[in-house]
Amino acid sequence: MPAADAARSALTGRRRFLAGSAVALGAAATVQLPFSGAASAAAPALPDGLFRLGIASGDPLPDAVVLWTRLAPDPLNGGGMPDAPVTVEWQIAEDERFRTIVRHGTESAVPERAHSVHADAKGLKPDHRYWYRFRCGGQVSPVGRTRTAPDPLSSGGKLRIALASCQNWQQGYFTPYADMRAQDPDLVLFVGDYIYESTPSAAAVRVHEGHGEPYTLGQYRNRYAQYRTDPDLQAIHAQAPWVVTFDDHEVDNDYAGQVPQDPAKQSHEAFVARITAAYQAYYEHMPVRAAQVPNGPHVQMYRRFDYGRLVRLNVLDTRQFRSNQVTTQAGAEDPKLTMLGARQKEWLLQGLHRSPAQWNIIASQIMMAETDLKLGAGKLWYYDAWDGYQVERNALMAELQKVHNPVVLSGDRHLTMISDLKKDFAHPSSAVVGAEFVGTSISSGGDQDLAAFHKEWDPLKADNPHWKVIDAHRGYHLFDIGQSSVDAQVRVVDTVLSRKAKASTLARLQVRSGRPGVQLLR
Repeated sequence: MPAADAARSALTGRRRFLAGSAVALGAAATVQLPFSGAASAAAPALPDGLFRLGIASGDPLPDAVVLWTRLAPDPLNGGGMPDAPVTVEWQIAEDERFRTIVRHGTESAVPERAHSVHADAKGLKPDHRYWYRFRCGGQVSPVGRTRTAPDPLSSGGKLRIALASCQNWQQGYFTPYADMRAQDPDLVLFVGDYIYESTPSAAAVRVHEGHGEPYTLGQYRNRYAQYRTDPDLQAIHAQAPWVVTFDDHEVDNDYAGQVPQDPAKQSHEAFVARITAAYQAYYEHMPVRAAQVPNGPHVQMYRRFDYGRLVRLNVLDTRQFRSNQVTTQAGAEDPKLTMLGARQKEWLLQGLHRSPAQWNIIASQIMMAETDLKLGAGKLWYYDAWDGYQVERNALMAELQKVHNPVVLSGDRHLTMISDLKKDFAHPSSAVVGAEFVGTSISSGGDQDLAAFHKEWDPLKADNPHWKVIDAHRGYHLFDIGQSSVDAQVRVVDTVLSRKAKASTLARLQVRSGRPGVQLLR
């Protein structure tokens, strides 16, 4: 774009933003609000392309939602911002053209937080759709759309949730998000592996930035920034609010607590420093509240969201408090092992047993149902999942039997694995206590050989009679939740090796109120 045209475009955007600004302290008003001259005078000169990482919203409450962006004109080289705080204005409106501004404010984007913005827009209406945008340095962001949760006392209604996980930049394009956007979910639930810490591979579909695994804060920031440049990811972030939690690849493959996958190569002190950097970069790139600001190598990620009396969503952290991963059947049956830690386990059980909701959803990064990998007699478990923590898992299954309509939504496996949850997986006749949907990956694993997958996995169905659907397509799961049922679709794409893909429904399933377990419709 010629310089004169660029200048006119920036001026036009600024005029539109100013014209749409309004004071809103309660009821929406239509008074124009010019920017503070002092703030403008103090602002440093800024490069073009401040909003190259897009915008997002998340953690919706009945009266509030988090609005996110990060100023990064040079995303893969530290962001490209001056080493100084920058004032960013945000607006949230009742309409896409911002004729009715209902809330606005300013945030200080500081270099210590990678010039990220986490505006907690409060005083909003329950169960209401809004549009939002940011402005900084004469530049205006794209427009995003979000939605608040219903009033806590409201009953009835419906909720559409999309479940996603495991998006490996090198193993494919994020094509499932284009279809997810077309399905228009009310909420996107992302249960882990937003980035991968793996080294760049010249043979990959698209290559990771950098020269190795990230260890420092700057390296993690660059890796997140690369992922955030994906156009399909940006588009779905801008269309619906997200609720997120992390799994292992946001830090280090298969880490547990403060134990890395390779303790002989990473000292405890070095790994704690790595966790500290990874958690900070995670916060900087996610639409989460100030309660999720890390304290060194610690971060509060387990949290709860109520959607009226329809859904209670319990979001777990199955990495930070778990005992070190075992490698044997005897180890998996050690009663001292924990996945959740004592405090999180108590929080979860209290939230489930005291819930007023029709549906009690648990977002678990890793699979809860059993995976028996040994044909015939005996067991061979998948130890990185809840199978590696048998005593705590079995105790939780017994508790779920006393919970109204429990449904677990998980990720991690790069497979669709939909199961009944059993009180005791050692006995096939044991009571069904709930349902679990393990969502496949967005791109991790690439385009798998489906015939080879079924040749390997189908013989295991006899040893895992609780499985209802297993599949290796890339995609996501879509849930329409109402009072009487959870209606689920397994949405898949035919490829992630090109930017264009065809999407379809692989399977339809249903969980009926008062009937634990899941039924395959087709």
